[in-house]
Amino acid sequence: MFSIFPIKGYFDQIDGFYCGGLHAGLKPSGANDMGFIYSDSLCEVEAVFTKNKFQAAPLKHYLQYPKDFKTNFVLINSKNANAMTGQEGIDNINKLFVSLNFDMTNPIMSSTGVIGNQLPMEKLIAGANRFDLNAKDGEGLSKAIMTTDAYPKTAMYEVKLDDGSSFKIGAVAKGAGMINPNLATMLCFICTDANVPKQDMKEALQSNIETTFNAISVDGDTSTNDTVLLLSNQKSNAYDKEAFKEVLRLVMHDIAMLMVADGEGAKKAVAFEVKNASTQEDAQKAAKALSNSLLVKTALFGEDPNFGRIASTIGASQIQCCEETLVISYNDVVVFEKGKILFNKEVEAKAGEVLKNDQFKIVCDIGQGKESFTAYGCDLGYKYVEINADYRT
Repeated sequence: MFSIFPIKGYFDQIDGFYCGGLHAGLKPSGANDMGFIYSDSLCEVEAVFTKNKFQAAPLKHYLQYPKDFKTNFVLINSKNANAMTGQEGIDNINKLFVSLNFDMTNPIMSSTGVIGNQLPMEKLIAGANRFDLNAKDGEGLSKAIMTTDAYPKTAMYEVKLDDGSSFKIGAVAKGAGMINPNLATMLCFICTDANVPKQDMKEALQSNIETTFNAISVDGDTSTNDTVLLLSNQKSNAYDKEAFKEVLRLVMHDIAMLMVADGEGAKKAVAFEVKNASTQEDAQKAAKALSNSLLVKTALFGEDPNFGRIASTIGASQIQCCEETLVISYNDVVVFEKGKILFNKEVEAKAGEVLKNDQFKIVCDIGQGKESFTAYGCDLGYKYVEINADYRT
């Protein structure tokens, strides 16, 4: 057995991990735009990347390493995605690492920002050479990786095992726009001192990704740089497979929910629970269709409990369904039940009150089987258009 406890703060509390951020000149505002993660011992590493066919140069650089490589250094920059930059983009990463005045083993780079520009090499080299690898500055790192984020995103837990041993796991991330159920415009860096085997890292990451980062949507777009990176320095010598998988799920779920809540201009974070579908594939397909629908998102923004948009989206997803078995609820307010419209003035008022909340659930009982899946999304309003209309400036 095991116990899991939340911890406030950043993963720099984990033994052997260091991090920080600084302003290298990429953000005109003077805010941090470059950060690092450093381990004083080599880490096992696993990653999940975007499904976008045009993967950015940092992802291609990572994939050039041998299958079982270890690392002790990650460099992250914002404002420039280093995507659609060809071989020059990869070469620039190598030039950057060669130019740094400290030792690294298989360094990893991660970038986020505008697509289609080569890296500003002089600024990055000068900035990275100012890093203090003894820093414990999680806040500085979190601010360095932000783009349109309204706030930093972090999660941290400690696991205590029955034999008295313990390990910690924590994450820092960015993500607010171009969030789609195939990862997101997101960077997530997860660090742990658990003595976890590499194969278990891969298994836990893959099994938890579908119900966390692949279950959220802000605007239906998938970027070129999306990355979830898991590093383990194994310093605690403590490990339990079941405990590790569960606490990793908690970290990833916490970060995913922070991303949904911070959807560019979003005011509402919504769970779309599809249950009693005929297959797991149908449950996922319908839930993700709802979280991705622009018509549903704008209805949420207008606080309009328009169940017609919910029903239409489910039907358009092409899952097995029919009116006579479908039940739609806003939290516990049933608006449509097995072919019967319950949406009178009183019910509409109650459903409207639900939509005024910052967080709520839309439940769709398909009535065709026993499979379920929950996807997460947010509303979409004027602020989203404003942010993305002038993103490059």
